[in-house]
Amino acid sequence: MKKILISTALLAGVLSYAGGFRVSLQGVKQLAMAHTSAHAEDASVAFFNPAGMSFIPSKLSIVAGGFGASNKITFQNLNTLTSTETDNPLGTPIYAAIAYKPIKNLSVGFSFTTPFGSTIQYPNDWEGKELVQKLELKSFYFQPMVSVKMADWLSFGASYIYAKGKVDWDKAVTQFSGTVNINDDEASGHGYGFGFYFRPDPKLDVSIAYRSPVDMKAKNGTATFRVPAQNTVNGLLGLNAAGQDSFTATLPLVEEYTIGMTYKVTPKWLISADFNYHGWQRYSKLTLDFANAPIGNQADPTILVSPKNFRNAKTFRLGTQYAFTNMIYGRLGAYYDESPYSDENFIPETPSFNTYVVTGGLGFKLKQFGVDVAGGYAMPQSRDVKNSNLGFYGQAKAQAFYFGLGLSYNAF
Repeated sequence: MKKILISTALLAGVLSYAGGFRVSLQGVKQLAMAHTSAHAEDASVAFFNPAGMSFIPSKLSIVAGGFGASNKITFQNLNTLTSTETDNPLGTPIYAAIAYKPIKNLSVGFSFTTPFGSTIQYPNDWEGKELVQKLELKSFYFQPMVSVKMADWLSFGASYIYAKGKVDWDKAVTQFSGTVNINDDEASGHGYGFGFYFRPDPKLDVSIAYRSPVDMKAKNGTATFRVPAQNTVNGLLGLNAAGQDSFTATLPLVEEYTIGMTYKVTPKWLISADFNYHGWQRYSKLTLDFANAPIGNQADPTILVSPKNFRNAKTFRLGTQYAFTNMIYGRLGAYYDESPYSDENFIPETPSFNTYVVTGGLGFKLKQFGVDVAGGYAMPQSRDVKNSNLGFYGQAKAQAFYFGLGLSYNAF
């Protein structure tokens, strides 16, 4: 029994990378229009599709922005009627990008984003404390890129992705009356992206893009036990004098396919739509290799393998923009985002819901400068939690909202 509980506690801490959710907050202007992608007005298009850089109307474009993301999860045990609410700090995703045309048909650029991550905090004594008490998950994407304009109406672009990741996770180990912390701030991985951007008519933009999965490799993560009988536990699990063991794992982040379109109904009014397909199904299992701790489930007792049972998911987006004047723009949008797992595979560390989101915002232009503000309100659908593998049952609900401020500069 002790072996099973310890395995669950350690595994949960690392699953955040594999089971973490995609954060759709890489452009303030885009968020206001349901986070649609076929907008080549400035360098913010670089993350969504590097090919779009060729259609930016200026030779040099620079953008930067940030968001506040607030969410609350409520879990209720339907047998005891005990209800638990998270006390999550405000999440702060950020982004920045630059695009430059050294010659007429060639554009180069760089994008920095935080496309995966979460921060969640439950009460220390809640019923799922052996799964999670507190989690901080961060990822950083660094993407140099290039775009070639193949014709007046067509461009191709590609990017290289270097990713850095961090996880810091606390949970209880009740059989030893203590806690375990899972920590790794040196995980890294590589990937790529490419896309085509079309403008067959001045009124129509079409974006087709692919972003590869990124295998985040944790080569020297640390599991630290803090328990009253420290020496006993150290000997039982093969920990060092500080109550620590190391682990290695390959932790994949999701791939994404996107098709987007923007149509100018009138010179002042445009409509945008996107379809995203996320390849979550590759998370069929996760393997962790500990240096000494015999908590595995394979022939080698230090190797722990857990089934994931994730499935591919889709997102549908629709947004619009109206130019009130040459300086002021109004934006609205809505989208539906599918959860990548069923009720039977719900995990409280990275809770996910089928979610409807409404968005809106304003844009202001003053010559080369632009200022954008946006907000979003999420309406996650409640879930009947039935995870028999974790012995976790009940009902989960959530609420969330986002706001953002973005700046842009199209120099010349």
